[in-house]
Amino acid sequence: MTNGSGAGTVRLTVAQAIVKFLQVQYSERDGERQRLIPAMFGIFGHGNVHSLGQALYEYGDDLPFHRPTNEQSMVHTAAAFAKTKLRLATLACTSSIGPGSTNMLTGAAGATINRLPVLLLPSDYYAKRFQGPVLQQLEHPVSSDVSVNDCFRPVSRFFDRISRPEQLLTALPEAMRVLTDPVDTGAVTISLPQDVQAEAYDFPAELFDERTWIIERRSPDDAVIEDLVGLLRTAKRPLVVAGGGVIYSEASAELEEFAESFGIPVGETFAGHGAMRNDSGLALGGIGSNGTAAAVETGKKADLVIAIGTRLTDITTSSRSAFQNPDVRIAHINPSSFDAHKMGATAVIADARQALRALTIAAREAGVRPDAGYVEKVGASRNSWRLFLKDEVYQPTPGEAMSQPELVGILNEESQAGDTVINDAGTLPGDLHKLWDTSNGTTCHLEFGYSTMGYALPAGLGVRMAQPEGEVYVFLGDHTYLMAPSELVTAALEDWKVTVVLSENHGAQAIRALQMGSAGRSFGNELRRRDEATGRLEGEYLELDFVKNAEAMGARGWNVSTPDELRSALKEARAEIRSCMIVVETEKHHYGPGTGSWWDVSPAEVSDDPVTQDLRKQYEQDREAQRYYY
Repeated sequence: MTNGSGAGTVRLTVAQAIVKFLQVQYSERDGERQRLIPAMFGIFGHGNVHSLGQALYEYGDDLPFHRPTNEQSMVHTAAAFAKTKLRLATLACTSSIGPGSTNMLTGAAGATINRLPVLLLPSDYYAKRFQGPVLQQLEHPVSSDVSVNDCFRPVSRFFDRISRPEQLLTALPEAMRVLTDPVDTGAVTISLPQDVQAEAYDFPAELFDERTWIIERRSPDDAVIEDLVGLLRTAKRPLVVAGGGVIYSEASAELEEFAESFGIPVGETFAGHGAMRNDSGLALGGIGSNGTAAAVETGKKADLVIAIGTRLTDITTSSRSAFQNPDVRIAHINPSSFDAHKMGATAVIADARQALRALTIAAREAGVRPDAGYVEKVGASRNSWRLFLKDEVYQPTPGEAMSQPELVGILNEESQAGDTVINDAGTLPGDLHKLWDTSNGTTCHLEFGYSTMGYALPAGLGVRMAQPEGEVYVFLGDHTYLMAPSELVTAALEDWKVTVVLSENHGAQAIRALQMGSAGRSFGNELRRRDEATGRLEGEYLELDFVKNAEAMGARGWNVSTPDELRSALKEARAEIRSCMIVVETEKHHYGPGTGSWWDVSPAEVSDDPVTQDLRKQYEQDREAQRYYY
């Protein structure tokens, strides 16, 4: 389609140009090429229905449109799709002006914090201003060009507002660059004034030629690898902390070879859960504030910590109290210089796979060998933890409902290779991080960088889009489910089967436990009626029927209370073609096993409550374990 205004141009509206452009963008890594943005999610309103809606109808044959029920949810779906695709593909999300746009902010923040690419196209005010104040427009008394969409700036890795059509010529390529950059990636926001979306321009035809964005693997500097080998040669108790970067780099095989070759145990972050795919005696599972006892114990004594592809957050480092050896040295393999230099680390600025390959070769040439005694001690610690889980944690408690850890164990046993379990917030991330074993070929998809309640169910849709085979278990608590139950409707619309396993423990029990540990009193976290005598929400527990709720939105449901009933429901759900809801009554205040780790949540410094006073004293003692790194 060209017009008479000049050879080699295509006259399109801004919205039409965006739709045509997105359909010809590809990513490529290691010679494997795929569509960068294979679909668009959106909810239409007066800000985008006339433009992007029209453009998708006329020009979007290769850009399927999906309609969710909530704008925040669709960003979570895009982030989970991107995570499952190892950040090599993502989804676009369009919304109307005002609340439709700002509903996407939480999803944008989560994607950016977790370094997951998503493309956001929020509608904006009229650029021309002839109309006067527009419905849902923010009127700023000083800056007339400010809108609510400016809230996206701090939670986006790239932000641009298109006030003239030709600005797309620079904005769209830059957006694709950020989406495909392992260091800079996150939420990319192109804010679209609703009148500009419908304006036409003679775009260069070559803008709509296929373009492939090569995702490079940065190799490490030889001198830095030599420095790290020197640290390895002198270390007596080395430890690897494997983050999400290991998984995104597809470096699990290289990590396992490195660990086995030199007898180095591996602890995993939330994003890195499953980085060690085999059942090696060196695979210690989750590390940090919600880590396994084996990983926590090993971390406290480590004299060399090699972090790989992690942000080294407070959860991972137990608020910087995890590594207690006074002589501990930190090294960090990360493509981001910002992350690689954290905690005074010896920085190896490189792709995880490339660095591990180079490090393994160099360490072998330098004669680094495993310490059999250290490997034996680590294995004994791991075996002790596993026996504890089998003999105590997974066992029923007389007189109580099924415990949540027991539920985790049963689901893990019933899951099969190719299945994915997803969770976002509450007590379950910690339980899964401690307890879920991926050596059976499953994937444990944990979102805890932003711990976004309401992520798991829409994330399940993103995982299902990216992973047509295997079961997708959306494993969550009742309080989290209430944040975004309506995406079961989207699952029904699209025939995307997910199985929700709901631990019904009657409230936000993770926060209640945290409150009890930091204040000593329970207040406002459970699903309870108001007590007339106290005026507080501490009366009878609400009786809610989550199965009926799910059935009303197209799912098949089960209420179960025993292990046998749970196993039976899981088997029936696997054979079902529609989405499923399995509600499991779990003991309210039966928490997962403690592991001797710490997290810095400070009790009130001043209080007349003796319980809080005692907790503050204990906190001040625990805080002495924190370390500073330079």
